[in-house]
Amino acid sequence: MAFGALGVPVTVLGAVTGLPATALGAMIGRQLPLIALFLPFYVMAVYGGMRSVRAIWPVLLVAGGSFAISQFVASNLLDYSLTDVLSSLGSLIATLLFLQVWKPKPDPEFAIRSETLEAERELTQAGAKAHIAPWQGWLPWLIVSAVVIVWTDLKVFTIGQQAIPWPGLHNAISITLYSGKPYAAVWTFQPLATGTAILVACVITALVVRLAPSEFFGCIGKTLRQVRLAVVTVMLIIGLAYLMNYSGLAYTLGKAVASTGYLFILLSPFLGWVAVMLSGSDTSGNALFGNLQVVAARQLNLNPILFAATNSSGGVMGKMISPQNIATGVSVTNLRGKEGVVFARTFWHSIILTILLALLVIVQQFVIPWVIPTVHG
Repeated sequence: MAFGALGVPVTVLGAVTGLPATALGAMIGRQLPLIALFLPFYVMAVYGGMRSVRAIWPVLLVAGGSFAISQFVASNLLDYSLTDVLSSLGSLIATLLFLQVWKPKPDPEFAIRSETLEAERELTQAGAKAHIAPWQGWLPWLIVSAVVIVWTDLKVFTIGQQAIPWPGLHNAISITLYSGKPYAAVWTFQPLATGTAILVACVITALVVRLAPSEFFGCIGKTLRQVRLAVVTVMLIIGLAYLMNYSGLAYTLGKAVASTGYLFILLSPFLGWVAVMLSGSDTSGNALFGNLQVVAARQLNLNPILFAATNSSGGVMGKMISPQNIATGVSVTNLRGKEGVVFARTFWHSIILTILLALLVIVQQFVIPWVIPTVHG
């Protein structure tokens, strides 16, 4: 997702480009909702054919439409850091409520087999023996949503915040390509950064479900082993991004990309696509190529807010074919060892969606430029 955990990808995009994160979040929220509305129909057409689309189009419209509306409202009218939480929650609630009043016609081709029903009964009995209430499966998600909303609304993350100018670097470099002012290097230290909200939610969930301390810390250890490479990768890529910016490399590459002229408009979403495909992280993709997009856009007199946001939106289309994400997905299924097959089946869908995004960018730049947020000052 372009907004990620608590809006971190957008926050990083704002930091590396020097553009307001709120405007970037709003612009992303004026691109992706259109894709979100279309996506359920596209997926169902691919996997079930038009017959399936005709049979269940009402619920596809509700699922995609509620997600799109929630995504737009959260990113433009509320707080971009809550976008993914609120859009997911809004879509889930709307879809579940809709299915209480609307039922698709039974199709024998998709009937649940007897062995599947038996397996479900066994799982239910096992849960009853373990004294697991049916609603406990919802608890972690509900708790993390509530904590994140409160954490953000009360701005807990600002408590103890310190802005620290980096010695020997702050205002010591001037980038002359489109601005002669010194380049700031300020580290914002947040002891209660928004990621801490996830930890708090985790502890609350463990207490509510009465998870034993040994199991809790065992889960922490297992999680650390799973994400250790991803964490190091993100750290290194963000470090590389800042090195590229402060050395002038991003500006040089941006000027080179701008030399393609208006072909850059088609290339722009694919820059984000490539970055996220390689790194597996929208945060890393924004850090890597976000400022390059801004440099190229300014060289061509295009809107920098639009193209910085497009880097993030394009990254969403590349995430589905990221080797890291594919490996994570197949690890919990019977497709282990078939990562290449999954990549091959997904690749062209990723390309198609990125091209659709590029067409949307053209329309937003030249036909409806008023849709782009205005940055004052």
